[in-house]
Amino acid sequence: MFVTFMLSKIRAYQRYRETVRELMQFSDRELDDLGISRGEIDLIARQNAVSSTTS
Repeated sequence: MFVTFMLSKIRAYQRYRETVRELMQFSDRELDDLGISRGEIDLIARQNAVSSTTS
């Protein structure tokens, strides 16, 4: 049970880092087209990691 918990946390962190990496590659204009500011990337990545864990 502990191992499963730790693996889920590791996967969530990997999803978080992947999301941040992908969004940081966009230009400010591309992010604006998506309705995202550069300052929101961390929040969006965290939400993505958490929502993927609970799905």
